[in-house]
Amino acid sequence: MYYKVSIEDTIRILPDRFGENLDDVVKQIVQETFEGTIRKNHGIIIVADNIEPVGDGIVIHGDGAMYQKVRFEALTFQPEMQEVVDGIVCEIVEFGAFCHIGPIDALIHMSQMMNDYVQIDAENQVITGKEKKQRLQVGDPVRARIVAVSMNELSARESKIGLTMRQPSLGSHLWLTEEDEPQKGAKDIVKKRQRR
Repeated sequence: MYYKVSIEDTIRILPDRFGENLDDVVKQIVQETFEGTIRKNHGIIIVADNIEPVGDGIVIHGDGAMYQKVRFEALTFQPEMQEVVDGIVCEIVEFGAFCHIGPIDALIHMSQMMNDYVQIDAENQVITGKEKKQRLQVGDPVRARIVAVSMNELSARESKIGLTMRQPSLGSHLWLTEEDEPQKGAKDIVKKRQRR
């Protein structure tokens, strides 16, 4: 889920930046320092905007750098348990598929792919159901539910999100449109019967 939040923190401005415009320096340092990081209460900070220094900076004896309190608005992404998300398959591996959901990748384990036995061809980047012959490949849009979240504040790349597609109305968008077509056909048959 995406949120817009207000954050206050402190940044460190090196002495070689003291002659520059404070607002420009603060904006650049905040964006470099916080964008792409994870906060426990807010999730992944995607974009920092409306950045402003708060009060005067402090120089600590023996350091030389200035510590400046800042306030900014941030667009964040916080994956939540049981949330239904749309994503795009970006990689198929021997044990399932990774897909982009927002700014992070999540895993759909082969056991959570579909209600069918699956054959994974990691070399050709394709997953196929044995009975229904449903296919999943790189680039396919999918709808899934979040079933596991482990966010690593030290490294966003080490975070782990697990997804499932083993429920009605979840799966590849292509599968979902195929499911709708038989229903449309059944509705047409009912309408024809009613006309008779």
